[in-house]
Amino acid sequence: MKIAAGSIVRIEYEIRVKGGDVIESSTKSGPVQYVQGEGKLLPALERRLEGLTAGQTLEGDIPAAEAVPEDKLPTRAIPRAEFPSAGPIEVGSTFEAHTAAGGVVSLRIVAVDEKHVTARLLPPLAGKDLAFKVRVMRIEDPVSKFVSVVHKPPPPLPAEALKIELEPDGD
Repeated sequence: MKIAAGSIVRIEYEIRVKGGDVIESSTKSGPVQYVQGEGKLLPALERRLEGLTAGQTLEGDIPAAEAVPEDKLPTRAIPRAEFPSAGPIEVGSTFEAHTAAGGVVSLRIVAVDEKHVTARLLPPLAGKDLAFKVRVMRIEDPVSKFVSVVHKPPPPLPAEALKIELEPDGD
């Protein structure tokens, strides 16, 4: 059986920044089970796994633009006064903002007017190429799994549950 839309797939994996640190790994968190096409796995990785069979391995790279497509990321309108007054604020430029919790968020400017700057919130992996290694452990067909459950008759209820008293044979 090959991985196709709707397949229930279990994999061992490693995803790292290309040439850098491991981001996620089944060595740390255990194998992952997902349904192909539901978007629970990195979509670029799902596309690469399509058509593989149980036992196969695959290694490769995912370009930054495909790993984290910026056009799918959320934007926020921020008052222009919250940006530094020195220097121009231009579409395409990147800024770092500090959160109340002490974290840092990267922002890419997508629009500017007199009162607001519209910025795209960038995750830490934005702009970074990824490398992956995957081993397909198991593939299940959800339809056949469902059909076998549906057509399996339930076990008979015990006489006690039905409040039936069985009498011994009088032969």
